Amino acid sequence: MFKLYFAATSAYVRKVMVCAQVLGLENQIEKLASAAHPVVRDERIAAFNPLAKVPALKTADGLSLYDSRVICEYLNAFAGGPLFPAQGNARWVSLSRQALGDGLIDAALLARYESTARPAEKQWDGWIAAQLTKVRAALAEIDKQAPLFSPAPDDIGLIAIGCALGYLDFRFADLNWRVGHPAAAAWFATFSQHPAMRATVPVA
Repeated sequence: MFKLYFAATSAYVRKVMVCAQVLGLENQIEKLASAAHPVVRDERIAAFNPLAKVPALKTADGLSLYDSRVICEYLNAFAGGPLFPAQGNARWVSLSRQALGDGLIDAALLARYESTARPAEKQWDGWIAAQLTKVRAALAEIDKQAPLFSPAPDDIGLIAIGCALGYLDFRFADLNWRVGHPAAAAWFATFSQHPAMRATVPVA
């Protein structure tokens, strides 16, 4: 049995849970309550991960793993899964797409933290705008690549991108990211209906 510090709102936790669903491991994961925050440290998570961030996973033999990239690759190896191409250009394309999806999430989170975690009198609109510029640049690249994407979560890069777009729907609905990104929107309309994505939709 795996133990996972879990947050239903985290796109990174969602990455792990989508992988677990695809690999048939979801019933082997015990979800532990957490309250990860950029300022207020949750010492429960810190017992697994000194950075006190989710996701953090403990394996049956006591190994502590973090972050989502490491945990997803571990689960894939544990299950003998296909989510990480083993070699050649396919591997580097997959890992680069994972970096693109994770980078989009990173930028969106930094924009959100500025407006929700920082006191109003200290917030910097220029910082938020700069992060959203990164989000839009990532969306443009995703739209360019989307015609080549599989419609199913069968690759870690696509899982990361799918979770990133889902996070925008969840926290940045006013961005209307589908406008101007028709290929990405069409791909996500199918991808988001996969059972592994439907089972992990973020909830407040």
